[in-house]
Amino acid sequence: MDIVPALIDAANRGDWDATIKDAAPGFIWDNSRAIGTDNRVVLTSAEQERDFFRELNEIRESFRVEIEEMIPIGDHVVVPHTTHIRGRDGIEAQARTTWLFTVRTGKIKRVCLYQDKDQAFEAAGLRE
Repeated sequence: MDIVPALIDAANRGDWDATIKDAAPGFIWDNSRAIGTDNRVVLTSAEQERDFFRELNEIRESFRVEIEEMIPIGDHVVVPHTTHIRGRDGIEAQARTTWLFTVRTGKIKRVCLYQDKDQAFEAAGLRE
């Protein structure tokens, strides 16, 4: 499942084209559970994901995702992480959330954001 950390590494570098190179046809990025309204969206194509995050990060001074762990569960990878953001005015923020990646035939089919690991495990059909 090297494609999951590869996507996150590409985002940390700001290489938005590389974030979609392993996207499956019908790719979906579901951020509908985000607390902040600036990124609460459901993106229905890899190109929408790339363009949305590229534009969102143009208003930030810096952006970095720190992976806490990667937990493979069948076709899924649960990724608790911390996002570090610094705005243009120097204000810093951190958000701890969990992604649930769905990977099929070597491609990323779906990424869903959850507020905690338990929600992601439940969505993957498990409970921790």
